[in-house]
Amino acid sequence: MDLEFDDATVAFRDEVRSWLAANVPAEPLPSFDTAEGFAAHRAWESKLADAGLAAVSWPAEFGGRDATLLQWVVFEEEYYAAGAPLRVNQNGLFMLAPTLFSHGTDEQRTRILPAMARSERVWAQAWSEPEAGSDIASLRSTATRVEGGWKLSGQKTWSSRAAFADGAFGLFRSEPGSERHRGLTYLMFDLRAPGVTVRPIPQLDGEPGFAEIFLDDVFVPDADVIGEPGQGWRVAMTTANNERGLSLRSPGRFLSAADALVDLWEREDGATDSADAQRVADAWIGARAYQLYTFGTVTRLQDGGELGPESSVNKLFWSHLDVELHETALDLLGPRGELTGDAAPDAGRWPAGYLFSLAGPIYGGTDQIQRNTIAERLLGLPRGAR
Repeated sequence: MDLEFDDATVAFRDEVRSWLAANVPAEPLPSFDTAEGFAAHRAWESKLADAGLAAVSWPAEFGGRDATLLQWVVFEEEYYAAGAPLRVNQNGLFMLAPTLFSHGTDEQRTRILPAMARSERVWAQAWSEPEAGSDIASLRSTATRVEGGWKLSGQKTWSSRAAFADGAFGLFRSEPGSERHRGLTYLMFDLRAPGVTVRPIPQLDGEPGFAEIFLDDVFVPDADVIGEPGQGWRVAMTTANNERGLSLRSPGRFLSAADALVDLWEREDGATDSADAQRVADAWIGARAYQLYTFGTVTRLQDGGELGPESSVNKLFWSHLDVELHETALDLLGPRGELTGDAAPDAGRWPAGYLFSLAGPIYGGTDQIQRNTIAERLLGLPRGAR
């Protein structure tokens, strides 16, 4: 693609940069894995929506501003460069919304997307189950047909944002006796509905970034089925490709972190002939390589392509880049890298980011799952033993 942006994209970038400079909070918001922080991030999302910036690539009728895919990538770069708050509704904006655009009904999009854009409803993902993590096709939670809808039963776990979210989405086995990818239905459900129990899971930092969800005959109307009943696996692949590919982890996140790492190295070391200097350079190069790779993906999608199994290459790359970048920062800081609170360098971004990065090679399908996908579906190698 032409790396010189067109006039409309430059004007959009300048508008976003100006708005963020005037509106990003001077002090970081509390963690969105706390009740106080969740509410503060929800309010921030509402402010973004008022400016038409919560979901820039969506159609205006749903709360977006009809930005091009390239403009969305540019928005993400500006957003992270400005140090803006993390997106509390990222499961909805970057996973559920693309699924609704591809497989949802007009009624679902009209009902769900505007409230999602304003974070009036925040969404959790409900994929993993005990004994069904990356191998999601082995799930056992059920959806039983009843008059007017479905009754959900079973357990979901490692559900991000579920401790405070309003709704969730996931796969359920809807055909008794079916196995693996067959007989699955993709449903949305209210986390405050009768029969739903949410139990937060504390992370290493003590905050409930995840939760278990227990479902005991939870009624879900037919209107909350995405796609055709029994065809949930095909729908879920759209969600997975967006989680692993372009949407959930845009280059802007890593470009900002790489620039901050360079600043940290200049403060803490600055020696160009050290091993740490090489690691910093590798991280900076990796972030920009991911940026250029993403521009190629944008070109392909604008030319009518679709996200497919190549998203697994994407996932492998950014998840390890994230870990290595934060490990380098902590090594530069030495013992001070373990500090939190007011005494922590750079407001504690490095230990917090490191803890989060460790989940990258696991969520959205483990490294092993991604390598199998690459081997079988991209390289055409024989299917391995399961």
